[in-house]
Amino acid sequence: MTDVILFHHARGLTDGVQAFAEQLRTAGHRVTVPDLYDGKVFETLEAGVVHAEEVGLEQITAAGVAAAAQMPADSVYAGFSLGVLPAQRLAQTRPGARGVLLYHSGVPTSVFGGGWPAGVPLQVHLAERDPFDELDLVQELVQDAGDDGELFLYPSSAHLFTDSSLTEYDPAIAPQVMERTLQFLDRRR
Repeated sequence: MTDVILFHHARGLTDGVQAFAEQLRTAGHRVTVPDLYDGKVFETLEAGVVHAEEVGLEQITAAGVAAAAQMPADSVYAGFSLGVLPAQRLAQTRPGARGVLLYHSGVPTSVFGGGWPAGVPLQVHLAERDPFDELDLVQELVQDAGDDGELFLYPSSAHLFTDSSLTEYDPAIAPQVMERTLQFLDRRR
């Protein structure tokens, strides 16, 4: 069993994020999914981004870091889009991370003040034609992780293609993301 803390995307803690977490639990992992929006869920990504900006990205990231304080230091940190901020920050600043899973986004290591920590595996899942055009940033992040980094690109132009509760969910590629995620977690047991 691997301890995983999974952070939601800008639309909030949707049923699709909960379903993803439940698939990980069914596979035998202990998964914590903090609600960084205090119960708010948004109908559109744009509305969720406006909310995140009003609250403040640093405050949301700090709330995620605070939620992880009660988790074992050797957890795997995971995040969807906006949720990559606390996941990546924890991986880069909290010693002991067992691994990091980032879905739909990633930021340069310089955002959190340094390089990628040695020996911390990173796996990133991104649409080839992501509407937020983050491929260059994600490639830079994976390059900084060196041999510990993996990038999987999927034939999609949807941003949140793994969230089964959204219209942009892609049932053809989401199972492949889950399979690779479970393989990653199984190697961290």
